[in-house]
Amino acid sequence: MTDAPVIGVLALQGDVREHLIALAAADAVARPVRRPEELAEIDGLVVPGGESTTISKLAVLFGVLEPLRERVRAGLPVYGTCAGLILLADKILDPRSGQETIGGIDMIVRRNAFGRQNESFEAAVDVKGVDGDPVEGVFIRAPWVESVGARTEVLAEHEGHIVAVRQGNALATSFHPELTGDHRVHSLFVDMVRANRAPESL
Repeated sequence: MTDAPVIGVLALQGDVREHLIALAAADAVARPVRRPEELAEIDGLVVPGGESTTISKLAVLFGVLEPLRERVRAGLPVYGTCAGLILLADKILDPRSGQETIGGIDMIVRRNAFGRQNESFEAAVDVKGVDGDPVEGVFIRAPWVESVGARTEVLAEHEGHIVAVRQGNALATSFHPELTGDHRVHSLFVDMVRANRAPESL
């Protein structure tokens, strides 16, 4: 599609390739992003799963953390999965030493809340804004959202815990939809990016 939005995947650590594939399947032009100058060339950004502390430290090392914060504050659509959800939180409970966040969503998150690696699981999750059957969520050392502010919309819960949220142009899930072959959550994000671009194309 000629009008396909250009969506970057923060390619410092984590499951970058899977997100690139899912975004392409959702009719976006997907590209890895590592450096500040690459941020200027995208319409939206995915912050993938991985190790949130490592990603935040590499973002500082590559000089991309502060420019990314500025773009998110200015309204850049952004979607975080698992570690990405942690990085989009305004506050982390018990953060690791030196861990910083991008911010953008008024929420408090708990790291590794669903357990360790060997306690990973899959579960069907009803996500508001995603039509059809529940989304198959893959939870790997997954965080959950302890609480949200007034501007943050809860999109999904699992066993009483918040696992998907949206605030304006920012979307986040505790789980990994990019690992399932179901691209509906990515399509939701691509639609958000398209809607954000719409006034510029009029």
